[in-house]
Amino acid sequence: MNLQDLNKPQQQAVKCIDRPCLVLAGAGSGKTGVITRKIAWLIHQGYAANHICAVTFTNKAAREMRQRVTRLMDRQTTLGLKISTFHSLGQRILQQEAFRLGYRRGFSIMDSGDVETCLQGLAHRIDQESDYIRQSMFQIGRWKNDFIDPQSALATADTPLLQAQANLYLEYQQHLLACNSMDFDDLIMLPVQLFRQHSEVLNNWQDKIRYLLIDEYQDTNTSQYEMVKALCELRQKLTVVGDDDQSIYAWRGARPENLQRLQQDFPSLELIKLEQNYRSTSRILGAANELIGNNRHLFEKKLWSASGAGDPIRVFPCKNADDEANRVVVDILSQRFQEHTPCRQFAILYRSNFQSRNYEKALRDHSIPYQVAGGNAFFERREIKDIMAYLRLLTNPDDDQALLRIINVPRRAIGATSIEALAAYAGSRKRSLDTAMRELGLLESLGNRARVRIHEFIELISELRQHAQQDNAMDLCRKLITRIDYADWLSETCSSTKQAEAAMENVMELISWIGNLQQERDDKSLDAVVSHLSLISILENNEDEKSQDAVQLMTIHAAKGLEFEHVYLVGFEEDSLPHHQSQDADSIEEERRLAYVGITRAAARLTLSYAKTRQKFGEMRQCEASRFLYELPEADLEGAEHTLSKLSEGEKHQRGLDTFADLKALLGTAD
Repeated sequence: MNLQDLNKPQQQAVKCIDRPCLVLAGAGSGKTGVITRKIAWLIHQGYAANHICAVTFTNKAAREMRQRVTRLMDRQTTLGLKISTFHSLGQRILQQEAFRLGYRRGFSIMDSGDVETCLQGLAHRIDQESDYIRQSMFQIGRWKNDFIDPQSALATADTPLLQAQANLYLEYQQHLLACNSMDFDDLIMLPVQLFRQHSEVLNNWQDKIRYLLIDEYQDTNTSQYEMVKALCELRQKLTVVGDDDQSIYAWRGARPENLQRLQQDFPSLELIKLEQNYRSTSRILGAANELIGNNRHLFEKKLWSASGAGDPIRVFPCKNADDEANRVVVDILSQRFQEHTPCRQFAILYRSNFQSRNYEKALRDHSIPYQVAGGNAFFERREIKDIMAYLRLLTNPDDDQALLRIINVPRRAIGATSIEALAAYAGSRKRSLDTAMRELGLLESLGNRARVRIHEFIELISELRQHAQQDNAMDLCRKLITRIDYADWLSETCSSTKQAEAAMENVMELISWIGNLQQERDDKSLDAVVSHLSLISILENNEDEKSQDAVQLMTIHAAKGLEFEHVYLVGFEEDSLPHHQSQDADSIEEERRLAYVGITRAAARLTLSYAKTRQKFGEMRQCEASRFLYELPEADLEGAEHTLSKLSEGEKHQRGLDTFADLKALLGTAD
């Protein structure tokens, strides 16, 4: 089998099959090619395809891996080869073995909605129910990802809340068994429990999987590591491919320290580094290396490229958010005109989804096609649709769809029976829902509790309509979100605190945009503003999302694994990247890894931009360039307004104090 097209470290990684192997694969170093060539090499060296298993994290990655293998070898040779996600492998094990844990054939797998409904029924907590259920749901998920069973959770719970959640966890698992059901996290945790409790099951699966390959290993959680360890402990035949510098999913339970555990549990581990990057220019890689060098490392590596120095990394200091968006979009227009680069080769990357708003508008204003990846378009986001529904109902009492959307947002305990009665009455009287709910005939047909709830909703809408007659649209929106406690509602219904805060930032972005519309338009009435926003929403929804030649807008998280000729890393500011919630030493390191991932998406040209002022929560605030900008090599940057040499002596002194504080924090956590 010819491996001459691979470089020497890649060949070494492919041929290392007699001992455990850790392939430390830098960004753009050809790791997927190494995994697929190694599968072919194993079969060429005598392994039966049905004794090889390759595991990754997404169905898309698994499909791509399988397609590459089938291009290397004929289908007959690869019969029985297992390429799947971790959860698919766990499901396969449980389908054959779950009866040993008390499950019956045909068990159900519950989605997150099913889990939430189940926990609501078990919690016996009517007060603050949604908030408690959501918190418990994700705490149980964290316990399962960390391979902590209910008894262990109960033993270590050190607060009343954790004790209550651990008891709920125990009751929940008992309920799942009684209902012959599992949740998504069980697909990893339960196979490991099987292996520990039934040695014959472990022996059977160790015999079935004689060589295991794992992609994106830095993203594994504790339960996934325990599964890998159990399957490979006997023969010690495994290859894991990962990059600790691209570990950006700690909030999902990923444990990059699993790389270190490999050395402890597999003492003969062979470490091979893939450091040649086939994607980016030397300048881009040099900046990435210098940045990530500020993190603590288990393994040192330094990416290099044979692609030449390339263009300098450009820095765009901008007056404000609108100026930043316009400057980026005009630059895309210029690059396209000069080089005829397809739109799909331009990517605008940002830390949080709400940041796409200005870029969507600027691209639309310049008639440049775009796609929002890794998140909904702005007006399709739940929180924006909620606030827009309120505004629509306030300006148009006949908008039944708007009323139905927000009648229980936030939850008002107006049940389905009451809503059905309202709809039937409105239909018989040929009234809008808003009008019908105020009529005595409907109220008399309802029970006392339903009457009270609907009356409270009527009073809320009437109160807001009074404000709408007196206040401008921006002030009305602020009063609206305060009056309905919308921030608390997001905290109760979002899957995490970070998601709730991101959603609230989207709402604040909408309010800021409404304020800008009021300044730009002659007709400043609420009717005119809502009408304009609704039209933009319709235009967005009619965009051809399947268009291939479009500028890509996405979060840095969503961009992981992708590459583009031209990358604009925008909002490169303090409190954005790094995020304002990520200020402790460990979190700063993950934010630095996130910046590293963003930088290494660029093949030919990288642009970093930031705004000097930005409207946040309805107020114009001063912004600072990200601290990460000062960690990049100054000689490779173009647009040097931001550089340290331009700072005043006082600013330099403060930067020094900040750096010293960061070092102290890092040293304090490096024990």
